[in-house]
Amino acid sequence: MTLLLTFPDEAVPAQRLATALQIDYATIHVHHFPDDESCLTLPPVLPSTVVLYRSLDHPDAKLVELLLATRTARELGAERIILVSPYLCYMRQDMAFHPGEAVSQRIIGRFLADLADALITVDAHLHRITHLNEAIPLPQACNLSAAALLGQFLLEQSQDALLLGPDEESRQWVEQVARVGDFDFGVADKFRHGDREVKIRLPDLDYSQRRVVLVDDMISSGHTLAETAEQLYRAGARSVDALCTHALYDARAARLLNQAGIKTIWSCDSVRHSSNSVELAPLLATSLTEILN
Repeated sequence: MTLLLTFPDEAVPAQRLATALQIDYATIHVHHFPDDESCLTLPPVLPSTVVLYRSLDHPDAKLVELLLATRTARELGAERIILVSPYLCYMRQDMAFHPGEAVSQRIIGRFLADLADALITVDAHLHRITHLNEAIPLPQACNLSAAALLGQFLLEQSQDALLLGPDEESRQWVEQVARVGDFDFGVADKFRHGDREVKIRLPDLDYSQRRVVLVDDMISSGHTLAETAEQLYRAGARSVDALCTHALYDARAARLLNQAGIKTIWSCDSVRHSSNSVELAPLLATSLTEILN
């Protein structure tokens, strides 16, 4: 028997996944004390295999609760814990850029490997490594791609869009999404001057009266996409939309993107957000079925 456990704020996507897998589902009860410490209550008896669904945006508090949940699950009978984290935190800091900096990818990766027996994520932000188990030392550490789902979704919105990656790091995602619908695409150059100041150089393409869709793995501060959109309108684009796996941006970034002329943003449901348009349950269920079997 297998049980899917999740936290209350992620009940909807977790239920979709449990339904796709045709397994039972339960929610962890979370109580927060006045000092923000968490008290978790799990089902008192657990099966030998537990799928724990927890996306790791806003990760610091969630990582502590994940520690409490997995340790308690072991005490209650879980012999195998498969962690499903559609968004995986702390993957960008993969080396020390200055003396004394913590390499958070390595540290958090080992932390997660100590908690679970297998891990599934989607479009992890990896730079200088190829495979997820280089960051998370588990025999089964799966980094899935949402490109096929995103490409199919985009085909339903527009068949003649021009796809644009805002920087070289986005190339792997925009190429895969473009391949699904045989979309035209390009990749811009980004020059960063700090966390919130960027300069973009568009590739040499004809943008006149084109519907352009910006494609990236995540949207956070919004500055890169806003700068790119402004340049696209100056180059003659008819409209600019955005498509991403992980919507990590807040209301302030949403205003910035709107002011830059980005009309619609579509994201996967890896992180709960008003832009969620693409459900990851079918993709996650396929990978989980292979692991469970």
